[in-house]
Amino acid sequence: MQMHAIWPRDRTQMQGAKIEKEAAARVWRFASPYRGMVLGFLIAVIGQAATGLVPPILFGRIIDDVIPNQDRGKLGLFAAFIVISSIVSAIMSLVERYWSSRIGEGVIYDLRSALFDHVQRLPIAFFTRTQTGVLTNRLNSDVIGAQRALTTTLGTVVSNVLTLITTLIAMVVLEWRLTALALLLTPIFVLPYRRIGAIQQSITREGMDLNAAMNSTMTERFNVSGALLVKLFGRQDDEAELFSSRALRVRDIGIRSAMFTRGFMIMLGLLGAIGTAMVYGLGGLFAINGSIEAGELATMGLLVGRIYQPLTGLTNARIDVLTALVSFDRVFEVLDAPSPLVDDDDAIELVGPRGQIIFDDVTFAYPGANDAIIPSLETPAGEADPTIVEGPTLENLSFTIEPGQTVALVGPSGAGKTTITNLVPRLYDVIDGAVKIDGHDVRSVTQDSLRKAIGVVVQDPHLFHESVADNLRYAKPDATDEELQAACEAAQIHEMIAKLPAGYNTMVGERGYRMSGGEKQRLSIARMLLKNPSVVILDEATSHLDSENEQLVQEALAKALAGRTALVIAHRLSTITDADQILVVDDGALAEQGTHDELLAKGGLYSELYNILVRNEPAV
Repeated sequence: MQMHAIWPRDRTQMQGAKIEKEAAARVWRFASPYRGMVLGFLIAVIGQAATGLVPPILFGRIIDDVIPNQDRGKLGLFAAFIVISSIVSAIMSLVERYWSSRIGEGVIYDLRSALFDHVQRLPIAFFTRTQTGVLTNRLNSDVIGAQRALTTTLGTVVSNVLTLITTLIAMVVLEWRLTALALLLTPIFVLPYRRIGAIQQSITREGMDLNAAMNSTMTERFNVSGALLVKLFGRQDDEAELFSSRALRVRDIGIRSAMFTRGFMIMLGLLGAIGTAMVYGLGGLFAINGSIEAGELATMGLLVGRIYQPLTGLTNARIDVLTALVSFDRVFEVLDAPSPLVDDDDAIELVGPRGQIIFDDVTFAYPGANDAIIPSLETPAGEADPTIVEGPTLENLSFTIEPGQTVALVGPSGAGKTTITNLVPRLYDVIDGAVKIDGHDVRSVTQDSLRKAIGVVVQDPHLFHESVADNLRYAKPDATDEELQAACEAAQIHEMIAKLPAGYNTMVGERGYRMSGGEKQRLSIARMLLKNPSVVILDEATSHLDSENEQLVQEALAKALAGRTALVIAHRLSTITDADQILVVDDGALAEQGTHDELLAKGGLYSELYNILVRNEPAV
């Protein structure tokens, strides 16, 4: 389902917000698969409202007819009807709650699934600029806020509306004058909610922002890397003070919100009591004058409570709905975020890739501050800084890598080597020129087929907090135990895994912290080998290995990479000297290109870098 951005993103736009028809329609579109359930829900609410009228009416009949005539039979019959109606009303209440929760939970399930799917498809630039804690808070707490609106507020609003309508009809039939008197106070119920609703909405949004900040702090400080950094710098007290200051503001906001809500409800309760007293007072005069029966007055007294109670609920419901719209606003802001990396309608599958890579006059710059996908997730104020200007990282870069070649990327830090490797699997799109694989522009093939053809091992490999086997099977879910072992043997990691207490079922810990840097890299290499790609990208893949293990892994890689295209960033000499060609990158441009011997003979930048590497290379 295609979604269009119709929700206000700016804080000032949210002040005095109204329940827009377009906003309600958008939520309703998410509920469209549940419209059959909505019908069952409405039937249950109508049944509950109708049966709720039976006891007050029968009480009046008992006072006017049964007691004066001493009709014991009718008394028992009326009493039975009152009990039965109460039981039916209770059953209808359960049915109404069941359907409202089914509808609400179903819509939230669909919304949560759509959010997760959409977020994981956003470009990598989004994740490099977004705090994980703030994002997870948006997808968790705000979705729960929207969930409450649908599961609780929906049932309350509809039930109160129908109860109010049916009660008013019954009251008008009984005594229209008392009904008109009861409605005189209605404007006093209606007028305050605009101001209270706007204040409550503003408080809710500020509370959500502060909770998101606290969640982000906990996410960053409670992972292994964050906790280690805090301890090594002795900043526990400072971190506790920072967190407490935010929690204190959340506390103050919570108190303020509670007092606003309770004060408003007390005011409405007092108005309801005054209205009831007025009905009894005037109705009592009517009864004394003989214009109405005592039983009718008793019925009207019971029914008037059924007017003010729904009115109170509906007035408060508007505040709840406006508050819920804040959650929906924040949820849809994420769902509306456009992804610049999408497959064209005519994108083709990359079938049987050979591994030829061509950079054709490529110019590329990383997204600038004004290119934020979701500004409110990237900066505290939700605004980009227009003074920040990003320059091109690569400019007019051209080269060709033939299938099966091993190509080394060499250059100073920040020259653009990792950027080049990021463009091959289309983690970013170029500004000008084209990156091609087997003659196809990577933008013309599906991203899934492109990335299936490419295996990547980075300098700091990521492992999920799962077992060794689960991390390996992330590359090939249906891999057999024999295939896992073969890949690990090729990466020189099988013997280490076999010595673990649970072998391949051993949990690796968060980000693989139970394993050494070298072990994580060899597991990452095994995972890549299990994927069996046509193109392999190694970004400092052996940087954490000692000389002995590096030699073993390099031998394994030499066999595993036979017939595959390999693009390697490395500072170790073995990979550089054995490469089929070396691309020397400097300041985003191709400075030199050739084999190791050719480049040494030129005496240029490569020769200079090589001499530095020779001096820094550890002895074998």
